[in-house]
Amino acid sequence: MAKKTGKKNRAGDILLTVILVAAIGVFIYAAYNLYHIYTEYKKGTDEYNQIAQMAVTEREPDKDGVDMVEGESLKAPMDIDFASLKSVNEDVIGWIYVEALPDINYPIVQGEDNDTYLHMTYEGNYNFAGTIFMDYENKDDFSDCNTLVYGHNMKNGSMFAQLKNFSKNDETYKKSKYFWIFTPEKNYRYEIISAYTTGASSDTYTLFKGPGQEFHEYLEKIVGYSDIKTSAKDMNIQDKIVTLSTCTGNEATRYVVQGLRVDEVDVRKTN
Repeated sequence: MAKKTGKKNRAGDILLTVILVAAIGVFIYAAYNLYHIYTEYKKGTDEYNQIAQMAVTEREPDKDGVDMVEGESLKAPMDIDFASLKSVNEDVIGWIYVEALPDINYPIVQGEDNDTYLHMTYEGNYNFAGTIFMDYENKDDFSDCNTLVYGHNMKNGSMFAQLKNFSKNDETYKKSKYFWIFTPEKNYRYEIISAYTTGASSDTYTLFKGPGQEFHEYLEKIVGYSDIKTSAKDMNIQDKIVTLSTCTGNEATRYVVQGLRVDEVDVRKTN
């Protein structure tokens, strides 16, 4: 009996050892994955911080995003050095800045398709964060009725992850209802008219050949889709909007914030 008991004990010890080694292996694998994810996030964040330091010159804000009084001149909140940006990447077409969410402060590129910049950074490095990019079918000067701009919903809050705060917290929209698109030729201010979750292939992503009744009906629909109450006023077929789109964690849906162009400011020329 003693011999059998000894054999059972040894078998039990071996089993426990195997389980322990397996658990340690799983822990090491999980830790490695977490470290890899962390370093990827850090690389992406560091790269875009460096790009912003190179290309962005901040200016005094205009009354923290409130409406301008009559006779007052609107000034862009920052100047963008597109010559420096183009020296790094010729695909740059603009820069986006969201007043209520100042961490959304990135270059915008346009590739030959909508896959190129999904996981490639502005400097051409592989990173899951990718780059903020315009739909390849849009005109690169933001002159279309509806311009689509895409960005990832990163877990560390970078890229377009914070857009969803417009629907999560009423104070976000109250803080400022504007975002900016800077281009080499003009600076455009957009007023947010709608924010909501939609299907990945919904009519939100409609591209229009030009102004018309179809676009007017579209404008009325998207305001009705909004999760938040906005101060959107009557719009017409000559208006232009930008649709900011990000993923939700569900492959079937996307979260969008849509802005109506309300101001156009000349680019400040420097000698």
